[in-house]
Amino acid sequence: MSHLTPRIGRAGRAMLAALLAVAFASGSAASATAADDADDPSTIRWSVTPADESGPDGRTAVEHDIDPGDSVDDHFAVRNVSDVDVTFRLAAADGFYTRAGRFDMLPADQESVDSGTWISLPDEVAVPAGETVVIPFEITVPDTAEPGDHAAGITASILSVQSGDDGASVGVESRVGFRVLTRVTGEITPAAAVESLVAGYSLSWNPLRPGEMTVTFDVVNEGNTRLIAEGVVEAGGQQAAFPAEGEIRQELLPGDTRSMAAVVDDVWPLFLVPTKVVLRPIVVTMDGETATMTPVVAEVVVWAVPWPQLLLLAGVALVIGAIVWGRIRSRRRLDALLSDAREAGRREADAPVDAS
Repeated sequence: MSHLTPRIGRAGRAMLAALLAVAFASGSAASATAADDADDPSTIRWSVTPADESGPDGRTAVEHDIDPGDSVDDHFAVRNVSDVDVTFRLAAADGFYTRAGRFDMLPADQESVDSGTWISLPDEVAVPAGETVVIPFEITVPDTAEPGDHAAGITASILSVQSGDDGASVGVESRVGFRVLTRVTGEITPAAAVESLVAGYSLSWNPLRPGEMTVTFDVVNEGNTRLIAEGVVEAGGQQAAFPAEGEIRQELLPGDTRSMAAVVDDVWPLFLVPTKVVLRPIVVTMDGETATMTPVVAEVVVWAVPWPQLLLLAGVALVIGAIVWGRIRSRRRLDALLSDAREAGRREADAPVDAS
């Protein structure tokens, strides 16, 4: 199943107004609810995948190297796995990655300005129940296109009618699609930077345990090819990888900026803790190969005052001081008693003897 999360917009004057957006799912099946004017809903399920002339070909995305001014023909397949005939709306638009690192494409109410405008395809396709239809499309790269990676998406969608909480008509367009990545040939110049580096230290109030360093920063793709952002954060002799284990890989298109964070555990507060971000960008080629770039390093020094340890030391110092002072006072009292005893002895010895 795809990650299908429709976004809803309200209609004016009882007329349907569609808000065109849902989560973008690459080549997977999706489900949505459609209702006609008679409020007779039926469940619609479909998938959209790259294909050749005979049907789906196993690709999850379309990727092509194309010279400026040239065109490439390709195909995709729309499979209707529901039990009713459906006419799907087809569209292409510029693609982007969300803050969570998932690929999406612009909704229909936003105008594409890049490779989404390079794709020519039909406006719609009718797919009988249980059938698959292959649709040809063309990618035409303008003569003036800049070298590097350009992302777009192709979707097949349906429009459903629902009722809002106040009884007004609500339109939802649910769409499923796949990524179309075009690399315009020419000089490929991968580059990345780390910006807005901020680090903060969190104490453990147990003086026998270290604290943690939280580091946030932005990774900027300054080149013209897509990059995967990964690396490590080092602080106080410890390190943490980003993205952390189990987190989604962060892919950046040219010009993208992605905010990232890492938490370094077991960092002792040593007043000043050098902190370093080591970004190891990975360049992804069109044939699926990868190459690691020269690491990009950003550093900052963070104040980490060891208050619990200082308080512990102060407490120990007070205890030791009290013990020492007590011993000094005891010695002084003892010395005073001894001095008094000696003085009394001398007085007694010097006293005249009564001869009577």
